[in-house]
Amino acid sequence: MARAENKTEAGGTAHLVAALAKALREQHGLTQPQLGDRLGYTAAAISAMETCAQPASDQMLVGLEQEIGGGLGVFEKARELMRLDKYPAQFKNYVLLEQRALTLSTYVTFVVHGLFQTEEYARALIGGGYPPLKDERVEELVEARLARRALFDRDPTALIELVVEESALRRTIGGREVMREQLLYLAECAQRRNVTFQVLPLDCGLGGEHFGAHGEMTLVETPEHEHLVYLEAQDESLLVSTPTKVTTYAHRYAKIRSQAMGPRESLGLIKQLAGELQ
Repeated sequence: MARAENKTEAGGTAHLVAALAKALREQHGLTQPQLGDRLGYTAAAISAMETCAQPASDQMLVGLEQEIGGGLGVFEKARELMRLDKYPAQFKNYVLLEQRALTLSTYVTFVVHGLFQTEEYARALIGGGYPPLKDERVEELVEARLARRALFDRDPTALIELVVEESALRRTIGGREVMREQLLYLAECAQRRNVTFQVLPLDCGLGGEHFGAHGEMTLVETPEHEHLVYLEAQDESLLVSTPTKVTTYAHRYAKIRSQAMGPRESLGLIKQLAGELQ
């Protein structure tokens, strides 16, 4: 929705796209109504894009590339940058690493990891947070979260490991049907050849040891074979690169994984929990 406050909230990419689109439109001798007709938008929508009252959507960027891009690929590149602009500030640096990672090894405790979330689960989770967000912002964040799924099918293939607390799978987010669909999707993801999925059972601490007590973490191996650790809590984030600290986190993750169910047993539990929600 076009809003005056968007003009100040829009990121640098949106402003660059707006200026470039206007310049190229004028260079092609097109009015706003004429460009709108070509793209399937109203003149008001083109005007809103050029003033950042409503920054260009992903679909509009595709049309701009085809109609006035001139084969330069600038609007195509802007699609990626615009998606990055939608992420929360504390997440933007990490998502660039995630997109390029050779391996991701993640331990989560409270909810299903963002990479593995369905649209409805993500919408319920994001929309139910505090402070409350405007509906438009919720949809932006949902769209940005779903775009991360491209990592599953990327070439070269990324190796993805996920260890999740059983309590996160039993915590119903968004209603029984939303949670059931989330569990079924998680089961589908767990059967991908580049994904290893394990559940940390509720009773893993019965013997007095619970190696996940320090909280969530994600270990990242970059294309340059650099090893990093990403931590996030209460809308704050930390990227750890000190080798000795990274080693400690890697050892802790290995101990957490050693307490988890095997992949086959974990898959069985997901399907069982999904069945219980029918």
